[in-house]
Amino acid sequence: MADPWWRTGPQDVHRIEDRISSLYAERCHIDRDDNAIVLVNKARTVHVPAAWLAVLLVGPGSRITHPAVTLLADSGTAVCWVGEQGVRLYATGTSTARGSQLQLRQAWLVTRPKERVAVARRMYDMRFPGEETTGLTLQQLRGREGTRIRRLYGQHSQRTGVPWTKREYKPGDAFAAGDDVNRLLSAANSALYGICHAAVTGLGASPALGFVHTGNALSFVLDIADPYKAEFTIPLAFDLAAQGLTSERDARTALRDAVVQGKLLPRIVADIKRLLVPEGTAMPDDDFGGLWDEGDTVVSGGRNWSATDHLDVIPEPPENTEQEEEEGPAAGESAP
Repeated sequence: MADPWWRTGPQDVHRIEDRISSLYAERCHIDRDDNAIVLVNKARTVHVPAAWLAVLLVGPGSRITHPAVTLLADSGTAVCWVGEQGVRLYATGTSTARGSQLQLRQAWLVTRPKERVAVARRMYDMRFPGEETTGLTLQQLRGREGTRIRRLYGQHSQRTGVPWTKREYKPGDAFAAGDDVNRLLSAANSALYGICHAAVTGLGASPALGFVHTGNALSFVLDIADPYKAEFTIPLAFDLAAQGLTSERDARTALRDAVVQGKLLPRIVADIKRLLVPEGTAMPDDDFGGLWDEGDTVVSGGRNWSATDHLDVIPEPPENTEQEEEEGPAAGESAP
């Protein structure tokens, strides 16, 4: 079992793409036993290696101890408290990333209009593989994406025989609005957001700094999740509705299985890296805790700089200052 990240080398912490995507637990006591999470209910006790989890979904009727949360944070595992009305993310564990290089890169990209447009265009290109989008504006790309999604809804409705009129969603209560297929879409999308959030934070990127979405604490999570909806959550919702499986749990467990079968986590990780650090982009190999200096330079941290030449010294006043003041005109007098 891997030790917490601060006690290990980078190779000892399980990569986010190699982990189990999610584990849902409800109506149980969650505790810690060494480096494992222990799930206890009246029927049985289950031990789960914390470092192998990307996301732990804590459902209704559950309680979790401080040592268990500490272990999950140390392991870089996201923790989501979820309700019966849909999967909602309330907290996340500490990232497995050791430095801020990827987040600094993301902030640099999102604050420069030209670079931000380039990343947003790459995100739309993920939706249209093999299509030429070079000459299209972002508004045209949004329109093409809307047309594509509307067409997909119609195709899956025809394929499954499930009636479809329009997408309905109630913010803050994802499983409350619309018909069965709409509610299944909302529940599956919410679970997908949790998985993407775990990948984003696990790599050390910022969930809030989006390129297409903006103004939301999870803007980048929404950016990353959108390209996978056509392949995962949309067909899944129509298939479940056709089978009469309409609960939030049906959507969550079906998506979990689809994510495993489709090996989605490695794809998410690769796509985030491709979006933020395209091939040929130079990035520091190692992250370290430094101190920012003037001129956008970085000096080493973890040391006392008082005995170095970099210490700022306040200059002493000139020796003749008092003499010059005494020889000058007195207050209220004018110079000759």
